[in-house]
Amino acid sequence: MPGIDKLPIEETLEDSPQTRSLLGVFEEDATAISNYMNQLYQAMHRIYDAQNELSAATHLTSKLLKEYEKQRFPLGGDDEVMSSTLQQFSKVIDELSSCHAVLSTQLADAMMFPITQFKERDLKEILTLKEVFQIASNDHDAAINRYSRLSKKRENDKVKYEVIEDVYTSRKKQHQTMMHYFCALNTLQYKKKIALLEPLLGYMQAQISFFKMGSENLNEQLEEFLTNIGTSVQNVRREMDNDVETMQQTIEDLELASDPLYVPDPDPTKFPVNRNLTRKAGYLNARKSSILQADSKKDHEEWICTINNISKQIYLNENPEEIAARVNQSALEAVTPSPSFQQRHESLRPAGQSRPPAARTSSSGSLGSESTNLAALSLDSLVAPDTPIQFDIISPVCEDQPGQAKASGQGGRRTNPFGESGGGTKSETEDSILHQLFIVRFLGSMEVKSDVNPDVVYETMRQILAARAIHNIFRMTESHLLVTCDCLKLIDPQTQVTRLMFPLPSVVLYATHQENKRLFGFVLRTSGGRSESNLSSVCYIFESNNEGEKICDSVGLAKQIALHAELDRRASEKQKEIERVKEKQQKEINKQKQIEKDLEEQSRLIAASSRPNQTSSEGQFVVLSSSQSEESDLGEEGKKRESEA
Repeated sequence: MPGIDKLPIEETLEDSPQTRSLLGVFEEDATAISNYMNQLYQAMHRIYDAQNELSAATHLTSKLLKEYEKQRFPLGGDDEVMSSTLQQFSKVIDELSSCHAVLSTQLADAMMFPITQFKERDLKEILTLKEVFQIASNDHDAAINRYSRLSKKRENDKVKYEVIEDVYTSRKKQHQTMMHYFCALNTLQYKKKIALLEPLLGYMQAQISFFKMGSENLNEQLEEFLTNIGTSVQNVRREMDNDVETMQQTIEDLELASDPLYVPDPDPTKFPVNRNLTRKAGYLNARKSSILQADSKKDHEEWICTINNISKQIYLNENPEEIAARVNQSALEAVTPSPSFQQRHESLRPAGQSRPPAARTSSSGSLGSESTNLAALSLDSLVAPDTPIQFDIISPVCEDQPGQAKASGQGGRRTNPFGESGGGTKSETEDSILHQLFIVRFLGSMEVKSDVNPDVVYETMRQILAARAIHNIFRMTESHLLVTCDCLKLIDPQTQVTRLMFPLPSVVLYATHQENKRLFGFVLRTSGGRSESNLSSVCYIFESNNEGEKICDSVGLAKQIALHAELDRRASEKQKEIERVKEKQQKEINKQKQIEKDLEEQSRLIAASSRPNQTSSEGQFVVLSSSQSEESDLGEEGKKRESEA
């Protein structure tokens, strides 16, 4: 082909500088061809990947359109027209998917194969020959260098022969490698043109074949179908615009009419409370786990009345609203106003006024499960007469009842949730080996007459639940109940302040409701109270998150641990007393031994100083004083005691 530059193969043996310079030009051209063909290969590979992705996506679209009739939409219904239309689209798109699959195959064969072969075979061959030629050239240069260093004065035929043989071998290898390398570089000039044109030719032929298949599939019948579908879409769009315009007008009218209702708590004079509802729909805000909050006071009262009416099964009658109105009117006339906090506080004093007995009679009769005589008998035998019910936990700041304050031990001290005391003193429950925390809600408490029978807990639960239902008291104070080996604590979840503390020895009875396991209670034996005796019993009722039995088991475990700890403490004190007695006896023995040792030492001194016939150097006798004679007598007496011992 004219215009193709070539390397002179016949000049490879001479290996002149001009030949090497020309070789460098061809190597630079080969490097440029390699870089460019790698970029072109990546671009064509993206076309091939995109075509494969388009073929797969088209096939998936056809498959989903076929499965439309199997779908069950809540608002769609059985739209046969839509199903048949999508089935027709599925067939057409499936045929297009087949055409795309054929195009992908043609691109792989006619476009990707030639350029991949050029990249993987021809370009790598050039790189390999270049490396081999470089090695052969280095070997030839080394052989020539050795030959040039041969000594002319001292010629060694053997060494000279080896060097000449090495030059001959390396030059022959370089010549052969260089000729193959020049041939490959000359051939590369032809192959690069083929590698550029053949993939493009294959790409264009594949596209032409694809368009021909498309023109065969797009017939007049399909064009008519697409025209009808386009008209249907325009009709649906027009209908949607009309409907949107109507809804916008409705929204504007409702905004004007609903302006007074945007107030969170509307005026009850303009929007009166309907107390005769037996059905109400709306939303209540969840507060912790059993406290619900309404949006307004009107909703608050309507929700309470509706729940009360439903619980009384008024909706089962023929005229529920009329019956609900009569019941609510009777309840408003019968229920006394709720006392203030100060009145409730004063009523809990030992000399305070008691609740009228009519309230307890009505609460026991509201359940309807027992006769009046049995209820009165159970009430008199288990619950103290004229006992008020406390529905809320009195704040430790305002608590001034000497009996209950002493019994519960509440002080309003903040409890550190991380187990560290704020000051220098240790917490009374810090050394306890049992720490179990439960979420509870206080239902109420009342004084009871008995603290040995679990029936007193069941009766107190019935009394408190009945009173709450009659007086529409649904609010419950949530607390954290901490069970330790020393006490039970009610802790405020927000401030971690101890609301109440019950010493564990004072908790004499605890039980769970027989049917509703969320309810549990315990009886606290306290000093002082309404009765004339020194001790009184108060039953506290709580609601938990299905953990009533677990809480009672935890309290039982705490009492067992406390009992074992008390027994260990008594045994330890007894052992310490025995050790103290032994230590005292040992001290007496040591003291007696010391006295005897002193007496023995005195006796030895007296015996050494009082010899009977001893005289002085002048012939005079040695005279003992009265004190020395007394010591001598004591020494002799000590010796006698020692011999007796």
